[in-house]
Amino acid sequence: MGVEGTTQVLGAQANADGQCSSWLTAEEAAEHLKVRTRTLLQWVRQGKVKGYVLSGVRRHVWRFRLVDLDATLELPSVCPKGMVQ
Repeated sequence: MGVEGTTQVLGAQANADGQCSSWLTAEEAAEHLKVRTRTLLQWVRQGKVKGYVLSGVRRHVWRFRLVDLDATLELPSVCPKGMVQ
C-alpha cells in the first residue's frame, strides 16, 4: 500500500475511487514492454513509442501513458508496405 488511500498497480497509482492513473515513468514503461529503459528511450526518439516530456533542457524527464504503450504492442489492421508479419 502506498500513500493512504492509494495502492501501487503496475506503476500506476490507484486512487481511493479505484481509478488508475495511466502515467508511468520510463523505468515502469520499459518493464511493461519487457525491454531495457535505454531501448524504450531510443524508440521514443525514433517515433516508435509515444512519450511525453515533463521538463529538462539537456536531459528530459519522460512519462508514458499505459494506453499508448498498449497501442504500440497491437498489430495494425493493415500491414504497412515492407513490414513482415
